[in-house]
Amino acid sequence: MKINLKNGIDKLLFGMLQKDVIAIYGKPSKSYKDEDENVIFLYNAQKLRLTFYVEEDLKLGYIVSSNENLSLYDKKIIGKDIATIKKDFVSNGLKNWEEESFDTYENYFNEDFWIIVQTEFGIAVKVELGAIIKNDEFEWKFNSK
Repeated sequence: MKINLKNGIDKLLFGMLQKDVIAIYGKPSKSYKDEDENVIFLYNAQKLRLTFYVEEDLKLGYIVSSNENLSLYDKKIIGKDIATIKKDFVSNGLKNWEEESFDTYENYFNEDFWIIVQTEFGIAVKVELGAIIKNDEFEWKFNSK
């Protein structure tokens, strides 16, 4: 599953509606609403959690994945140590990472590309990718029909 920075993951593009995602992956393994009434789709086989924002007409705005085949610039992320990840992607513009630690986890956040790499015991276990916001507006990458 290829990470397309600022756009999405695999065939998923920020701005898709639920019907667009279902056309690609079928019915989700589970769906529910979070505390903000956003719709969440879980796809167990792909290890994906998708958030459709209620305040944005239920457009896909956030993707979380722990799929072991996640790759960025043809390099896998899950299972790699954070030092290797940082070194691998610095030449692609992923230079500045904010670090936040809690419990056994560390989050490494790059605001320019709105990506979080979460590690546990120094090894990447999850990637979060959000739609880019510019001038207080989302930059949607998919135009729904």
